[in-house]
Amino acid sequence: MPFVADILKHRSLSIVGLEKNTGKTVCLNYILRRLNELRVHVGVTSIGVDGEQVDSVFATAKPEITLYEGTHFITSEKHYLVRQAVSELVAVDSRRTSLGPLVTARVLVPGKVLLSGAATTGALREQIKAFDSMGVDLSIVDGALSRLSLASPTVTEAMILATGAAVSPNVKQLISKTKHLYRLVNLEEVDSATQTKLNGIESGLWAIDEQGTTHDLGVQSVFLLGSESGNLLRHGSTLFVAGAVSDRLLKLLTPQKSCITLIARDFTKVFATPEVYTDFLRRGHRMQVLQRSKLIAVTLNPTSPQGYLLDSKSTCEALSEALQTPVYDVKQIEQ
Repeated sequence: MPFVADILKHRSLSIVGLEKNTGKTVCLNYILRRLNELRVHVGVTSIGVDGEQVDSVFATAKPEITLYEGTHFITSEKHYLVRQAVSELVAVDSRRTSLGPLVTARVLVPGKVLLSGAATTGALREQIKAFDSMGVDLSIVDGALSRLSLASPTVTEAMILATGAAVSPNVKQLISKTKHLYRLVNLEEVDSATQTKLNGIESGLWAIDEQGTTHDLGVQSVFLLGSESGNLLRHGSTLFVAGAVSDRLLKLLTPQKSCITLIARDFTKVFATPEVYTDFLRRGHRMQVLQRSKLIAVTLNPTSPQGYLLDSKSTCEALSEALQTPVYDVKQIEQ
């Protein structure tokens, strides 16, 4: 059972797609099936809507989510009422969503469900804590398009990255895009003393001098930076960005002669394009994070909703070689 043993070392897991239709639900179903065989008590929720029968964009058939006896799950009232699993109600959240209040339930008889959970990472953290109080061994958060924030180490302990032909039917482009995100996920973590010093800073751009003292540079957002970047290095060449790391910031810093160390909160805060990020590194600079995400596995869906089909075996091998980590086609594992 590839990568399932690694999952069991953690209390929470997110499944994130590099694009829509990269096989997140297939991966989730595989994990749920294996964990059920191991009698692991699982809690499941989603950021967005997952488990629908038909893709809302491409009108293609999609795999539904199957939950097993004893599994706790959170979904909206609207989707709870159309579940095919038999379940008992555990709690109803007083906060409402566009699909009604969020409902927590426990499965009594296995069946298919639609998951539509919290819209914010803060709410997700609360839901994971609630699962913990119910005796859940592992909380799983299923992702949604462009919601990498749920994979932040401040939300879940570990993550699985799903990629595939939906990202690009061209294998070289698929590898390039996947490798960029893979590099960001695996950015080096700062030392514990620096973590302690910076963890409480919520906004702005800061410098750390040679004595380890932090200095507020008076920039509340990198999007407000002017064209002058030299003044940012008046306290040294180590900078911390509490918010987003953008192409604009990297382009300002890249020409500097000093070797800059740029610290982001975690990989989900880095919005730089591959070209700009690579140029930044090529000039001798480096990037670190306060907290590094634990990547459990990379999975591949060789089929795109437009009908493109990549060769599973050769694409997995090419991706694995580029990333220097195993890449799995979950459907092939099952065969």
